[in-house]
Amino acid sequence: MTNDDSEIRSWTVHRTRTVYDGRPFVRVDLADVTAPDGSRFDYHVVRLPRVAIALVVDEDVGAVLLLWRERWVVGKWGYELFGGLVEDGEAPAATAEREALEESGWRPRGPAEHLLALDPLPGIADATMDIYLWRHGADRVGEPSDAQEVVRGVRLLALAFVVLVGWSIGTALAAPGSDSVSARLAEKAATTA
Repeated sequence: MTNDDSEIRSWTVHRTRTVYDGRPFVRVDLADVTAPDGSRFDYHVVRLPRVAIALVVDEDVGAVLLLWRERWVVGKWGYELFGGLVEDGEAPAATAEREALEESGWRPRGPAEHLLALDPLPGIADATMDIYLWRHGADRVGEPSDAQEVVRGVRLLALAFVVLVGWSIGTALAAPGSDSVSARLAEKAATTA
């Protein structure tokens, strides 16, 4: 295997048309494409706006702030990070902080660190997500103010518990600049196992 991609054929997009436009939340395009193997076909692409996500950790106590809420789209309750759409003219870090406050009533403490930008479903969706880390916890400043969200509770969970129940944030936290969080996660998991 070689690291030289010059010999690999790329996808060719011949034409794209919008088949559903539900902006600002979603748009679906139908693309006429040719795959690297030469086959030509139509392919649906979901277009979503940029999203910013807040990961609020208190390294001093080894805890992470998460929401527990029902999501009817997937038909279950679960833990979530805070996040939402980046508004026009808004910096993604400001979006993540705003969403944490709106969805939880907690304001992250200290500076935000950009952990990573990722496209979680690149084979079907154009949906870039920026994830920001706050290392110094958060201050309770009120109740959630986002009227569209139905929140059952906000939890400040021990990081070890989060890891033990299988909520895999360890991989995301292994990004450059987050060594102390990753080490604390591993240490907590080892001492509670």
